Amino acid sequence: MQLKNLKLFAITLYCIGFTGLRAQTLKDIEGNVYSTITIGTQIWMTENLKTTKYNNGTAIESVTDNKAWEALATSAFCWYKNDSTANKNTYGALYNWYSVNTKKICPIGWHVPTDAEWTILTTFLGGERVAGNKLKETGKKHWSHPNAVATNESGFTALPGGYRFNTGSFFYIGEYCSWWSSSESDSNNAWFRYLNDSDGIVRRSGFNKRCGFSVRCLRDN
Repeated sequence: MQLKNLKLFAITLYCIGFTGLRAQTLKDIEGNVYSTITIGTQIWMTENLKTTKYNNGTAIESVTDNKAWEALATSAFCWYKNDSTANKNTYGALYNWYSVNTKKICPIGWHVPTDAEWTILTTFLGGERVAGNKLKETGKKHWSHPNAVATNESGFTALPGGYRFNTGSFFYIGEYCSWWSSSESDSNNAWFRYLNDSDGIVRRSGFNKRCGFSVRCLRDN
């Protein structure tokens, strides 16, 4: 009887692991705490990264001036409209792709997902056309659009943190969220994913590496 119960327990854990078993929380180098979620075979942060330091303790350059941001060819971060008080805890920071490419932005044992790893996530959730609603936080607390069909059944809890264009201007908080992948598409651009008020999630590469997007970290295999 005990062996039978043990087997049933193991099977239950296996099934839960593919539908949303919560893993332990983790801390970044600054002590910021993040919740995590298992989605399929992957373990994701359920919050956007908010660190201002690489995982070796080196500071990431903070750039507030629009012209300075536009001229960057090195790593940098900012807060939406340079307001950490209003935006840090809820939406996290916005990073250009050069900071992603250092491979030191996520806590040790975690990494910025590749384009292929983002595809694994969206495929598990039924494909790009329907995965958006399964990723988005429900209700209107943060999303300004009706958001009526969002379910957040994945536990990913996507929030509309907006973005910073390569010119330095800020756009669409409350309406739009985007996350970098670690994969280049060419010398000027990299693949990313974004959500808005539609049902799906969009894969795109047509924004410059100087853009400021959110980052979600994925646990190493």
